[in-house]
Amino acid sequence: MNDLHFQVDMLQAVNQQLNGKEKMYQLICSTSKNAFLYFDLQKNIIHTVGNWHGFFDFKVEAAKDLIKLIDYVDDQDKTGFQELLYLERTKEKNRTAEYKLPSNGRWLEFECTVNYENEQPVEKVIRIRDITKAKKQTEDLRYMAYYDMLTGLYNRNYFVSVLSSWIREAHDAKESVAVMCVDIDNFKKINDGLGLVAGDELIQSFGLFLKGFMDEKTIVAHVTDDTYFIAVKNPVGSHSMDEIFAAIQKRVSSPFRLMDGHEVTISVCAGVAEYPDASESSLELINCSEIVMFRAKAQGPNSIMYFEAPIFQNFIDNIHIENKLSEAVNTNRFVLYYQPQYDSASGKLRGVEALIRMQDETGKMISPGVFIPIAEKNGMIVPIGTWVLEEGIKKYAAWREKYDCNLVLSLNISAIQYKRPDFVGKLLALLEEHKVNPKDIELEITESVLIDDFDQVVKKLHTLKDYGIRISLDDFGTGYSSLSYLKGLPIDTLKIDKSFIDTVIQDESTQVITEAIVSMVKKLGYETVAEGVETKEQYEYLKQIHCDNIQGFLLGKPMPEEEIVRLLSQGTVAG
Repeated sequence: MNDLHFQVDMLQAVNQQLNGKEKMYQLICSTSKNAFLYFDLQKNIIHTVGNWHGFFDFKVEAAKDLIKLIDYVDDQDKTGFQELLYLERTKEKNRTAEYKLPSNGRWLEFECTVNYENEQPVEKVIRIRDITKAKKQTEDLRYMAYYDMLTGLYNRNYFVSVLSSWIREAHDAKESVAVMCVDIDNFKKINDGLGLVAGDELIQSFGLFLKGFMDEKTIVAHVTDDTYFIAVKNPVGSHSMDEIFAAIQKRVSSPFRLMDGHEVTISVCAGVAEYPDASESSLELINCSEIVMFRAKAQGPNSIMYFEAPIFQNFIDNIHIENKLSEAVNTNRFVLYYQPQYDSASGKLRGVEALIRMQDETGKMISPGVFIPIAEKNGMIVPIGTWVLEEGIKKYAAWREKYDCNLVLSLNISAIQYKRPDFVGKLLALLEEHKVNPKDIELEITESVLIDDFDQVVKKLHTLKDYGIRISLDDFGTGYSSLSYLKGLPIDTLKIDKSFIDTVIQDESTQVITEAIVSMVKKLGYETVAEGVETKEQYEYLKQIHCDNIQGFLLGKPMPEEEIVRLLSQGTVAG
């Protein structure tokens, strides 16, 4: 009897323990955000547990009710979904799949687990989890990986990826792939003038227009503020780069209207490189198109240029020169040559123009016409210009002390150097340091100095003039507005460009212009210097029309310091 009571007590204790665990499992499931379907396959019993009604608006009371679940997914997914729900038919133990519900756009993850005994399915559980948020985050990350956030166009990385696959296909099909780099001209001025928000809106508007070119053969990417890339498979007919650029030109001929009412008209330049002629690499193809785009910019607004091997070689040469230039700045491999200027009437030495030369690692001289344009683009012109001032003034001070000479030292000043706020102060400090009279220094400027902020430029010229420094306008006649600049400019000297002197003997029109320049300049009270005088006939003609000074190979090439010292020692300096 006692044994019977003991067994009853044990059964009650076990039952209570089971009931406690069942309550615990039910509590866990009910507080979970997931839903569960439990099947007892032997007894054909089914239970829904957890957040079932958070997902579906029907009950599952028997196995036949599962058909209602199948109706929730797309038709194309129904077969795979049915296999998951009835996983025991395939003898699998576990399978997980994700499905998007067309009715509400939610993403659900379904996991089916089947338990077997003696290879027979006895029960299964289907877990249902909402993964919509995770999917959206994944899609956002994928979008960020593939697309430009500002314009919705492809970004550079995805553009390169697609272009690479296109090149592989083109290689197999013996076809071509073209890449066009499109850049908005002077976008920084637009951005600065209208503000960043307006600038972004313009970028978006132009990007939206370019997006219209996209199809199965054309992709478009936005890579920087004002630069876009277009790639085309087998570019012929309406997909040719000429046709695309013509459509772009037509669009930019009309203004873009911004949200604030501003209307902005832009111009663009483009460079085109084609596989396999330019390169067989996607990155190199992109680089080639960008290189020729910059060359197109040099031709003016709305220009397009196509890749050719000499263009790329010129680019490589410039990179080589830029590297040499960087080394020269760091190791001070510069030297000044000096070209004499003579008074045309007396033949005496009027002064010298300091001309910089660069030496490479072998000692070979590199012309300033090669490295100065590069230095102006990359900013190295500032330390180079400072060195020219320091070296030129220091040498002149030494000559003045030793030879008691009275001559003018002409120093070329770049627009970038001149516009620095500390330029005047540094120049005056150098003159003070070396005890040089400002009246002995002549700064040669070109029209490029005058292009931006004319009033401020002239104000600085007046400051220099007030200290006694001479101002010379170089390359006169080669710009578009030389005559207009003469009015009100505080200059002392005007240099007649070599292009006039080259043809002044043979061409009557050049003679008329040259004589008019000399006459006008004299009436304005300026001094004249003729550059590039190479023949006796040119010299005699310039002397006859009363051009004040002569500079050129006829009387002296640019020469090193020791040869200038020899001239000074001869005492032929104009007094």
